[in-house]
Amino acid sequence: MSEQQQPSTSRLATPVSDRIDTTRPHSARVYDWFLGGKDNYPVDEELGNQIAALSPDTKRIARHNRWFMHRVMRWLAGEAGIRQFLDIGSGIPTEPNLHQIVQGLAPDARVVYVDNDPIVLAHAEALLRGTPEGATAYVDADVREPEKILELAADVIDFGRPVALSLIALLHFVGDGGGEGENEGAYELVERLVARLPAGSCLVLSQLTSDFDPENVEKGVASYAAGGVTLVPRSLRRFSRFFDGLEVVEPGVVQVADWHPELNLGELPVQTQPVPIYGGVARKL
Repeated sequence: MSEQQQPSTSRLATPVSDRIDTTRPHSARVYDWFLGGKDNYPVDEELGNQIAALSPDTKRIARHNRWFMHRVMRWLAGEAGIRQFLDIGSGIPTEPNLHQIVQGLAPDARVVYVDNDPIVLAHAEALLRGTPEGATAYVDADVREPEKILELAADVIDFGRPVALSLIALLHFVGDGGGEGENEGAYELVERLVARLPAGSCLVLSQLTSDFDPENVEKGVASYAAGGVTLVPRSLRRFSRFFDGLEVVEPGVVQVADWHPELNLGELPVQTQPVPIYGGVARKL
């Protein structure tokens, strides 16, 4: 890949506005509502309110997941020295976004965002405003299309050099599967993506769990299901399985609020209650 190559976005034959389904909630838009964003629709707000009624802590939990991403990216671009980032399930831009964090520390960092929600694509221009020294790009694809993601990301990312692959709060929307092709589950998809990464790369994951509050989480699962959205909480053991064959970095697989809180920049409050999202970072040797 030439350093002179410019990042590009995927092009769609159908206008973005015509592809946005406002009759069913979408996970990216519900998450945007949890974070206090404005890029969601009444159907997303309705589901968000249903879930918040079951668990008043939902918005706090969403913020902790976002702060986890901030701290991980500071560590990756800083101590770990990673300069290439592939973020699948990027969601609707909420500042500071991933590229702003890593390019603030390493202006030459190269970032590829991946999502399949048309409203996220509509915001791709904001996602692509990176540093002149680095590169940012957007790929319109689903996590269930790993070959497409890797092929298009290769326009910007050199897969001969270490890459940080992040799937933040995404895999709990993918079932365990167990088949091939469209029936592949979360474990198989992660394995296929990691297989393409060279040694020195890192895998970043966060995942909802019912380990701490099973009753309310199961009610949330039912609310998502009623809205047509799959939600699969995983135990610590099942979540840790994603890192099989990799070297998990300290402090290991923990609640997201407990992952290097010393790296926060004022956004992380003292915790008195569990945050039911596990997070972790692992290195490919």
